[in-house]
Amino acid sequence: MAELEPRNFLQPCLLLLLREQADHGYELAARLRPMHDGDGDAGGVYRALRSLERQGLVRSEWQTSDVGPARRTYHMTADGLACLDAQARGLEHIHEVLHVFLERYARVVAADRLLGHEGVTDDRRPDRGDGRTRGNGVRAAQCADRRAGL
Repeated sequence: MAELEPRNFLQPCLLLLLREQADHGYELAARLRPMHDGDGDAGGVYRALRSLERQGLVRSEWQTSDVGPARRTYHMTADGLACLDAQARGLEHIHEVLHVFLERYARVVAADRLLGHEGVTDDRRPDRGDGRTRGNGVRAAQCADRRAGL
């Protein structure tokens, strides 16, 4: 999923968590795991929080404790709330587009199974009778080349 993950998805995730409740960076990193398919890099979470703070989307304050060292608590700002709302609208659009893609993909895969073309990934599929092949014109090798950066 990492290669298809929307760029900067960490930021709206952190804003959402802060909208739910103010929290410390370590706790935010733990709460983030179920919704963000990152590599668990706590440093990345702290870098993103500092960036959000520089942008005025979150603010932080130090809280002292009798049990341990002082910890920084992050809070969402009004600008952060507005940004989260805008990002959620953008993600909703992406969700709709992905839903259309996945439905079409499921139909193609189901049709391949019905016609006994499972595993056929290139343009050597039988002609549909209208001069076009049944495939979508994308070869598995092209996908592999793209993933390899060729």
